[in-house]
Amino acid sequence: MATSPRTVLVVLDATHDDQLDSTAAELIGAAAPLGTPVVLTTNPAHAEALGELGAAVVLTTNVDAQQQAVPLVDAAEAAFNATDPAAVILAHSVRGRDVASRLAVRKGKALLTDAIDVRRDDQGIVTDHENYGGAYTATAAATHSAPIITVRIGAIDRRADATTPEVHELDVTASGMRAATVTSVTPVVRTSTRPELLTADRVVAGGVALGDADMFEHLVGGLADELGAAVGATRSAADEDQISHDAQIGQTGIVVSPKLYIGIGISGAVQHLVGMQTADTIIAINNDEDAPLFDIADFGIIGDLFDVVPELIEQIAARRGTEASE
Repeated sequence: MATSPRTVLVVLDATHDDQLDSTAAELIGAAAPLGTPVVLTTNPAHAEALGELGAAVVLTTNVDAQQQAVPLVDAAEAAFNATDPAAVILAHSVRGRDVASRLAVRKGKALLTDAIDVRRDDQGIVTDHENYGGAYTATAAATHSAPIITVRIGAIDRRADATTPEVHELDVTASGMRAATVTSVTPVVRTSTRPELLTADRVVAGGVALGDADMFEHLVGGLADELGAAVGATRSAADEDQISHDAQIGQTGIVVSPKLYIGIGISGAVQHLVGMQTADTIIAINNDEDAPLFDIADFGIIGDLFDVVPELIEQIAARRGTEASE
């Protein structure tokens, strides 16, 4: 029997700088085809912006960013009780995973994590997943009631239509149950003018084969700058101090889903593939024709990166100069 569209609860993170959660647009976009998006936020000032992203209803709470008084999971549970949703959607972030798992236990619901898509079929809501660097795909569904779903950041590019939301204040009382709290925050100050890696449309990433930090910046950074791209890296490159760990892509780093990904000197270990396999177009540059990255690449260049990449930078720069003069 087909399931009628109902409320879909979207739980946003409580940010420390009062900025709108960067995952809001894609989470609402994921929820909209499933039912009516109801968004839980800790900042009432974001209500109008959330409406522009497609939130039909905005629930505001008294949760602070550090969650010392009322944990976010308490607010999520209160929102769940108030809306009786067909599903709950959160980002597959550290905070999102924590809230999702605790909420699933409290409400006795199925937990579906790291989904790359959320959709309905004639039986209800299902999620799609990729595992082992894209070697396997899986479809999951709850056998009963509303699933709690975490969505891989950057995996869903559809967006909901703008609307004028109803705004309601949700009074939440601390449950006293165990929950994670933030004890301190150290802001990361960005000095780079390059795009943010997590949300960039284009990413150029390098592996440990670059040798050192200067060469990494010269080749990976140089190509990224010509393309207006963000810079990423493998864990081994970050461990060798060729670049800071905040540029690490993969299972223990950042998961990206850009329109264009270029991997330079990256073999394609499964831990890295997990972090970039959903890119629209993948280009691999490596002198090892058996490198696993070639298996998922749309285009591959087999050659010495120290010869290939400078030539690419030169050709792109020349073409940009020609176009600018026309």
